[in-house]
Amino acid sequence: MSTRPDPGHGPGAVAARLTGHAATAERPLSAALTEVVLDGGRVVVVKHDDVPGAMRAEAAGLHWLAATGTVRVPTVHGHEGGWLVIDRVPPGRASADAAARFGRDLAALHATGAPAFGSPPPTGPEDAYIGLAPMRNVPGADWPSWYAAHRVLPYLRRAVDDGTLRPAEAAVVERVCARVPELAGPAEPPARLHGDLWNGNVLWGADGHVWLIDPAAHGGHRETDLAMLRLFGCPHLERILDGYQQVAPLADGWRNRVGLHQLFPLLVHTVLFGRGYAEQAVAAARAALAR
Repeated sequence: MSTRPDPGHGPGAVAARLTGHAATAERPLSAALTEVVLDGGRVVVVKHDDVPGAMRAEAAGLHWLAATGTVRVPTVHGHEGGWLVIDRVPPGRASADAAARFGRDLAALHATGAPAFGSPPPTGPEDAYIGLAPMRNVPGADWPSWYAAHRVLPYLRRAVDDGTLRPAEAAVVERVCARVPELAGPAEPPARLHGDLWNGNVLWGADGHVWLIDPAAHGGHRETDLAMLRLFGCPHLERILDGYQQVAPLADGWRNRVGLHQLFPLLVHTVLFGRGYAEQAVAAARAALAR
């Protein structure tokens, strides 16, 4: 740790207020994250985001996942305004055994369910976020219509309005939306999702377990979490999937539906980061239509 905390404001002061322990040192990890050492040696991470409601939504998601006793998430010490304080996860190394355990734990998480597709965590807002993008948690009766209306089309429209996605390309995605009922596979009950399960939110802990951070938690289709794990690569992914299927086998044809489920995060990335992801989103849409 390189600096002593500001006694009145900033990450150290927030950590002290929300944990009840004085901060003795702090070290910036990024523009949004600071590692803070508390009196007694405990280390926490303080996250800051000026977007209204973002930290409330993240805290609610962590609590909702933790309540299942399945996957491991950091302890939440509290949030206020644009601040969130959680325990630091001591880093370890990815291993096949940890991956298989994580797959089993993730299957157990999904099986705890949700009240509806699109339902937010009980203490979370309807207007939440995935990364820096707004994400509305509006309950729906069936997954195909809900997914098209609330997880694909909002980001597609914004990408077209921003000029990032061309109208002819958008038409390909719209054809997928029209066909989601026939592309979706067997109907499944709402699963309790992490919701932003890319590799950067999967931490391989020093204790030999996987820990999850930064959820965009909501009720959804379990294949969406798994498709997001594959999207940007994840160590020992096949071992994760093997562990998952030991507990909750996936419906036949699930590999053919990966592109359908990746449309959501790819369009979010298109909105946030531009043209390169637009091309990937269109490719995923074409792959979904070709199945």
